Amino acid sequence: MKGAPVLNRDGSWTGDWPLVCDPAFVVNENEAVLLPLALYLTQSPSATQGAWLLPTDDPAALVPHLDAVPLIAIDFPLFNDGRGYSTAAVLRSRYRYRGDLRAIGDVLIDQLFFLRRVGFTSFLLRADQDHLKAVAKLRTFSDAYQGAADDPLPAFRRHARPNARELAEQDK
Repeated sequence: MKGAPVLNRDGSWTGDWPLVCDPAFVVNENEAVLLPLALYLTQSPSATQGAWLLPTDDPAALVPHLDAVPLIAIDFPLFNDGRGYSTAAVLRSRYRYRGDLRAIGDVLIDQLFFLRRVGFTSFLLRADQDHLKAVAKLRTFSDAYQGAADDPLPAFRRHARPNARELAEQDK
């Protein structure tokens, strides 16, 4: 595992991709890195380069690249800055991005359930957060009433779906 540990939505841990802050950085095609949006847009698409969005970045700029970008990281400069939630929701619902969407920056374990609901699939926690409690926080609630990126159907529609036994009975 390289870099800081990253929590995945399934509760597993992986290594982080380093953030590139220097615009003069020379990108090695084989090195997995996260590039600021402006720098990412100047590069040829690569399976080892992800895009790093600040709260002020427009996710629409990535639309022509969504099939090629394997990872989009959205920065939360402060835990109470909600713009990253909106950016994630737009990428998932309007632009249909299906790759890894990572929350980075001031990410607290108390936010994990809600970050997952809007479409984040991985989380780089703030250094002082308890990694042992983080996995449990992904499942703070057993169900949600509203539809969201992680399950678009609202609860009343999900519970109205026939289960496998009922479907088998109907097929007889």
